[in-house]
Amino acid sequence: MKLYYSPGACSLAVHIVLEEIGLPYERELISSMDGSTESAMYLSINQKGRVPALDIGGTLITEVSAITTYLGMSYPQKALLPTGALGIARCLEWMSWLSSSVHALPVAQNWRTERFSDDLSAHEGIQAKGMVNLADVYQQIEQRLSGQTWAANDHYSIVDPYLLVFYRWGNRLGLDMNQFPNWTEHAGRMLQRPAVQAVLAIEGIQGDR
Repeated sequence: MKLYYSPGACSLAVHIVLEEIGLPYERELISSMDGSTESAMYLSINQKGRVPALDIGGTLITEVSAITTYLGMSYPQKALLPTGALGIARCLEWMSWLSSSVHALPVAQNWRTERFSDDLSAHEGIQAKGMVNLADVYQQIEQRLSGQTWAANDHYSIVDPYLLVFYRWGNRLGLDMNQFPNWTEHAGRMLQRPAVQAVLAIEGIQGDR
């Protein structure tokens, strides 16, 4: 397997899951900050021009939800998916919501404002509304983590590394993440996991931002 990733991007979740599995894999840094994702080389591999992408013996899988679900199903002995149809559904419910209502909307409104309007004069308003939307969905996450050690049926799963991505992004976007004590405790538990510590070291990033 070969992972195409950018430090601190949503590919962080896939990177953590690969470390949790513990099998050998390759990594190739494709930075979203220096335009590498739009290079001819990378577009020839992944025409979406985004990370993550995972090459599994010549077959490419993209999107965090798809990649991590594939990994969880392929290595059931690692128990990265809950058991039973309802448990898996709850896991996918989380992943779908995080990738759409959280990542594609309020996060993108702030960091990819040009996707919402070519009118530069409109960007400030879009970003302001994005922060309102972000606070709303983050409060929903906080409530859903109440009384939970882990997100999906209180079972450590592919959801939890993805939540760490958004926790870090909240800090980077200027939110006081201490206002979300359940989520802050969840992030603390994540940072104690050897796989998470290994990936943060590899990517050269901090655990909280």
